This record gives sequence, structure tokens and C-alpha cells, in this order.
Amino acid sequence: MKLTVTPDTFRLAQVFTIARGSRTEQKVLTVRIEDGAHKGWGECVPYARYDETMESVAAQITGLDLPIDRAALQKALPAGAARNAVDCALWDLESKRAGKRVWELAGLPQPGPEVTAYTLSLDVPEKMRAEAQKHAHRPLLKIKLGTPDDMARLEAVRKGAPKTPIIVDANEGWTAEVYSDLAPHMVRLGVKMVEQPLPAGQDDLLAEIDRPLPVCADESCHDRASLPKLKGKYDLINIKLDKTGGLTEALELRKAAEAEGYGIMVGCMMGSSLAMAPAVLVAQGAAVTDLDGPLLLAEDRATALRYDEAGVYPPEPGLWG
Repeated sequence: MKLTVTPDTFRLAQVFTIARGSRTEQKVLTVRIEDGAHKGWGECVPYARYDETMESVAAQITGLDLPIDRAALQKALPAGAARNAVDCALWDLESKRAGKRVWELAGLPQPGPEVTAYTLSLDVPEKMRAEAQKHAHRPLLKIKLGTPDDMARLEAVRKGAPKTPIIVDANEGWTAEVYSDLAPHMVRLGVKMVEQPLPAGQDDLLAEIDRPLPVCADESCHDRASLPKLKGKYDLINIKLDKTGGLTEALELRKAAEAEGYGIMVGCMMGSSLAMAPAVLVAQGAAVTDLDGPLLLAEDRATALRYDEAGVYPPEPGLWG
């Protein structure tokens, strides 16, 4: 078994801003695993919020003892970007060895397209209104917020897209007071859900204050070990493969979360179609799908995911799985 890790950079279609900063490109790590006859690959996005860098994640991956299978991988690496890329590459390798699709190997129903949110970057209200108007035809808009003066942005987006369903992602940027002030206005403006309004380490207050619209855990939920800390605070969880450490744990997290009564959102870091491909399998039938990463890029993998009015489609074999 041969494993290689390469850095890749994808230009964004335009500057993308969240509460933690802006970017014009997305750096990813691509993992390829070969067994002599077959090749599998996967992608991950090292995330500074979780103390990950391109160098530290690459070192985790190249430090693995080979050969390795998915069961051994779950013990060899913690949940995070490094395990994600290797786990997804191993699934792809298994698929090619068996001559079957990953959904078949995982015992899942044949997947179909899933309606996905389209994300509007954090900006001044006038620019967010213009972007909302430009994308008002989409079935779901996700708006990035996370500052104390977000009310004007909410109003602006709703004016730009008066009929489009909206969800909000605060990226841990609010206090309990700001959330409580904004919550009734979000309800008034028809916001369907708010994602991670408070910092992950300071979200106990969500169990004590009114939550007039559904609240989704993102930074507060990584894998199954996160679930006990979410009780009474959140209504949904956002499953991202770069947090769970791959498709293997993502599927298990979804089952465990549903058993505990949580709604399911499947999201992504900014990445190419290769990163989204396994997540499409997790997203089947989810309450919210947010796999728009490739739509925000100026360039993508040679074989890209298909997007149309029905949503994001499962990957073709030429891409993954």
C-alpha cells in the first residue's frame, strides 16, 4: 500500500468572508492510496479553528503505519481533517476493489440529488442585499453573520430575496444577549434555523434561554462523543466530514443523533467536489443540506459534482466512490 499527500489550491469565485476572516482561495490536502492495482483518493481541509495546519495534518497522515484499513484508522487518528481524507480514500479504494459503489458497501439505499443551501458571505448590508437578489432563485440561502450589528444584514437579505427560505450561520460570533435580541426578528423574517450562535465553550446558556427557532450545533458537535454535551441546547447537529474524521464516523454520528431525536444538517468546509462527494451520501434525507463548496469556487476537480435545480447529485464513479 502506497500513500501520498499533496497540497492543492482552488481559487474562489469571489472573496468569501465569515466572522473569523476572509479568503480568496481554498487550500486543501489530497490523499491518494494505491495497492498496486487500484487507487482511491480523498480530500480534507485543515482548519485553524481546530488547531490544524496544512503541515500538521499532512504529518498526521504521513505518520500512519501502512498497510491500514478503516477500522484501524479510527484508532490511529482522532476525529479531524487528517482522518477524513484517509478514511474517504480508503472507502474509494474499497469501492474500486469490489467493483461496487460506496453506498452499496455501506448498506445504504441508492442516493439521489439533495437540495442544497447556497451561502452568502458576510459583508455590508448593501452588498448582502445585492447578493441575495442575485441568488433569490435558489431554493435555500444560508447567510453568514456573527457580529453585534447583524440586524441590518438580516433585513437587507430578506429584502433582496423576499420569498427564499433562509438559514443563518453565526459562526460562534454572538453572545447570549445578541442572540436573544435577534431571535424574534429572525422568526419575523422567516429564518428557518440558526447555526452555532454562541461559542462552543460557552453554549450552556442555550439551555437556559428561549430558543424560538431551531438551533443547530456546528463547532459544538464533532463526532459521537460530542452528543452528551448537546442535550437541551440544540435541536439539530451539523455533520461535517472534516470534523467527524471521515465518512465512517459521519454515518455512525447520524444514526446516533437521530436516535436521540436531533435533526440532521450535513455541511462542509470550503472544498472541491472530491470533498463533497462522500458527504452527499450522508446528506440523503437530511433536514438541511449545505454542500455548496464547489459552487463558490472558480475552479474544481476535472470530474465535478453535478448541480441543478434539483440540488447536488451523488458523485459519478470517475470522481469518487
